Amino acid sequence: MTAVSERTATEPAERRQAPPERARRLYLIGLGVAIALLTIGVRWSLIRFQTPDYRDFYRPWYDFIVEHGGFRALKEDFSDLNAPYRYLLVILTYLPLPPMGGIKALSVLFDIVAAYFAYRIVAVKYPSGWTPALAALLVFMLPTVVINGAMWAEGDSIYASLALGGVYFLLRKQPWWACTFFGLALSFKLQAIFILPLLLAMVLLGKVPWRTLLAIPAVYLALDVPAILIGADPIRLLTIYPRQSGIYPEMTLNAPSVWQFFRGVQDTGVMHTAGVLVTGLLILTLCLLLLIARAEMTVPQILLIGSVSAILVPYVLPSMHERYFYLADLLTVVLAFYYSRRLWYVPIVVQFVSLLSCIPALFGTPGGERAVGPVDFRILAALELAMLITLSYYAIREFRRPDVAAVLDRDAVALTRPVMRPVLREERPPAQRPTRP
Repeated sequence: MTAVSERTATEPAERRQAPPERARRLYLIGLGVAIALLTIGVRWSLIRFQTPDYRDFYRPWYDFIVEHGGFRALKEDFSDLNAPYRYLLVILTYLPLPPMGGIKALSVLFDIVAAYFAYRIVAVKYPSGWTPALAALLVFMLPTVVINGAMWAEGDSIYASLALGGVYFLLRKQPWWACTFFGLALSFKLQAIFILPLLLAMVLLGKVPWRTLLAIPAVYLALDVPAILIGADPIRLLTIYPRQSGIYPEMTLNAPSVWQFFRGVQDTGVMHTAGVLVTGLLILTLCLLLLIARAEMTVPQILLIGSVSAILVPYVLPSMHERYFYLADLLTVVLAFYYSRRLWYVPIVVQFVSLLSCIPALFGTPGGERAVGPVDFRILAALELAMLITLSYYAIREFRRPDVAAVLDRDAVALTRPVMRPVLREERPPAQRPTRP
């Protein structure tokens, strides 16, 4: 009777301490929806902000399409972006949307796609619960994600969300879909090559069949076909990326890269070539180390190498813009959900560096070596390098061959046995025979 009365007395107190599970779920859903709506509200408030990139590039392209008859404008070489993005711009001209609002809404739409794939990637580890939704919400509200589309009118969310989809299908062991998404990402922007070292490593390790790589050029060429049929010059269209690579002579365009430490370089042509070759050397070295380690490429390891690639390539390549760490911003967030105790700070630092790097371009201050920002770009480049070294260090730890470690441990035990046994015999007290009283 006493136990029943004690349980009855404690039950109301316990109920008052924690809400029922159903109420808790409603609170979580309500807070998540409120945060998402506020994030959309922030984007809406930035819609009218005009950047130099919008005035100098996107709006003239939009006007050119309107003046040349919509889809018929695709036969002209009016943009330095590839055909798929031109298709989207043409479609926007037929919609009842203002030019700037439509261009920015297009980028925001792919912000949602990026959040969706962040959800799916984290759900591989946490198939139930609220953790995947939290990852999606964090990606959707990242400052660089919000600013890039809603404020800057840039389309980096398009290729980055598609590349994130390719990583997801790698995790799900669906190589054809993975290469299809990588092909889609590459069709929109050349910056998709930042994740291709991961794909190359997966192929060399036998995790992705060689034949599935055919999907990448197949998708790329298929998306150029409509413009070619309308009358676009196929040579100009298919060589758009090589022509892009020679537009900017500067070694860096506000990117927190290694070239921030080489200010005042005179012969940029030689240094450009050297930078590209060094990048290729580092990529092949990364693949070689993974082959030597016989990496299994588990889900966390794929995300780890993907994050290393997304930072390494734009960090070493010359003529990189400040926006080119966008994919690293996304990948390091989902990576932190797999290494929450060890790498939780990496996406914070990467986001901090990316955000501060964007300020000169956003507000029209000088770029390149004359860039003016709240923090010296060499400090930002040093922070980015620290994160690259951190991820590389954990990658080395992850890919230490367990069979080698086992052999070393066994040899260590074997070496200690001859030493320990005599010591144990010497320290053992001699046995004494019992004496008869």
